[in-house]
Amino acid sequence: MLRRVLWRALPTALLVVVFNFLLLQLAPGDAADVLAGESGSATEATMALLRARFGLDQPLLHRLLGYLWGLAHLDLGFSPRYNMPVADMILARLPNTLLLTGAALTLALALGVAAGTVMAARAGGWTDRLLSLSALLLYSVPGFWIGLMAIVLFSVRLGWLPSEGTATIGAGLGGLAHAADVARHLLLPALAMASFYIAIYARLTRAAMLEVQRLDFVRTAQAKGLHPWRVTLRHVLRNALLPITTLAGMHFGALLGGTVVVETVFSWPGLGRLALEAVLARDFPVLLGVLLLSSFLVVLANVLVDLLQAWLDPRIKAA
Repeated sequence: MLRRVLWRALPTALLVVVFNFLLLQLAPGDAADVLAGESGSATEATMALLRARFGLDQPLLHRLLGYLWGLAHLDLGFSPRYNMPVADMILARLPNTLLLTGAALTLALALGVAAGTVMAARAGGWTDRLLSLSALLLYSVPGFWIGLMAIVLFSVRLGWLPSEGTATIGAGLGGLAHAADVARHLLLPALAMASFYIAIYARLTRAAMLEVQRLDFVRTAQAKGLHPWRVTLRHVLRNALLPITTLAGMHFGALLGGTVVVETVFSWPGLGRLALEAVLARDFPVLLGVLLLSSFLVVLANVLVDLLQAWLDPRIKAA
């Protein structure tokens, strides 16, 4: 199973690398133009020297082959803007983005599946109607607006939670105190990213569980006299999780893309802000590195989803 999944993932990753590289070549301007504009004056000779230094004067195919050769040796290139290796810049920001994305996806799945389970168990009741209305509101309201309103309420008005950064600067905390401080900084951006997906998972869980409840094996479990919540959790929910895990794997890429807005709003130092800064500076090696790593993370997430589905439903592994 794992070998078959990897054989599908590796060609996909290679195609993504080539597509990203060729797509960025269509963007107007380059790092030499930005550096010359910031200096205020630059001659044609200076521009030629800058492009030769950064390898921008080489043919497209030569640059592509050089980039692929560097990737084969785990070299992501050098940033002309920051004058440092791209790998060092990405590794410094990667943990923050993984923490934010993982927390948002976990929060969305936990709250969405829990709400959907209650909605399915109380289908047609006032609880179902109230949670359905709440899910509709979360689905309709943009996540960045929720983030801004959360800053106004919890940071400005109440002063309960910080509105920017990953930790309190100069606090000198360690151990559990540091973890609690990071969690306080993480809560608002993770909630802003997760709000839209909470609504999706709640509605999907409700629909999937109502469909599974009509199957024969569920009626058999009920006829055995099992407790209703045991039937719901052990038999209905486990089978209803298959479409949810598939959608979660697809949403992981969307969450990574959404970090650009959320990290900017909350001043969260992650890959999203780094990608935005690279676009403004035409620092294509950094942008390619961010896109490459994001693509591999999405492929890895889908591989893990395939393995999780094989665990949830042994029929998939047998097939």
